[in-house]
Amino acid sequence: MAERIIELRDIKKSYGQVYALGGVDLSVDRGEVVGLIGDNGAGKSTLIKILSGVVRPTSGDILVRGRPVSGWSAARSRDAGIETVFQDRALAVQQTIVRNIFMGRELTGFMGWLKVNKEIEEASRLMREIGFTSKVFTPHSIVGQLSGGERQGVAIARAIYKQAELIILDEPTTALSLTETAKVFHFVRQVRASGRSILFIGHNIHHVFEIADRFVVLDRGKVALTTDRSAVKSAEDLIHFMEDIAHPGGLPGLREASAAEQGAR
Repeated sequence: MAERIIELRDIKKSYGQVYALGGVDLSVDRGEVVGLIGDNGAGKSTLIKILSGVVRPTSGDILVRGRPVSGWSAARSRDAGIETVFQDRALAVQQTIVRNIFMGRELTGFMGWLKVNKEIEEASRLMREIGFTSKVFTPHSIVGQLSGGERQGVAIARAIYKQAELIILDEPTTALSLTETAKVFHFVRQVRASGRSILFIGHNIHHVFEIADRFVVLDRGKVALTTDRSAVKSAEDLIHFMEDIAHPGGLPGLREASAAEQGAR
């Protein structure tokens, strides 16, 4: 059985009388990609902030490798090996790849001098590890000259350098072309192959379906579905499930239109 990196039990988060999360159970095991999906307002952003330690839950338990953790915070989240790549990626686009990877955590030696050669060597290793195979890219490449998918790769490399065991990717394929999305998928598969885990949050169900080993569907602050990929035939099945929980009686006019279409056939 794979090691459980993190487990959330009955996590609730309220803001006054409004519940953003109403008792969420979620776990991520080593070496798996978990797809977290849900409509706007489902609670995905709140859950990400809790996992990152930015927001504390109102109640519930957080277990890291099977052990309960109290006083959950951003520092404890990092100590647990959790790193988050948000939608904006927080990259300095006018700087090089190596400077972005080591920004804030530079390698220094005597008198605080930067170990530039060591940083370049480590950046090259990280780039190879996550799948930067083209010789066009070097640690000296300017991030602003990279494509969207390649920038996502730099953000993932930075997370690995920070000793991440679980990398949270918040909408990593938003506004990317098919080619760039394929690059992100390649990076994610490389991370999984190294034994690390990914929590992949996305609105594009087809993207999540293609890359995830397991799916968790959030609906209005609660887990509506947890299932392995082997139990789901297609992305359309996930879409239909989300439509059903959002509109149990069906969308107005949708059933009639569907029936008419079937009759026309």
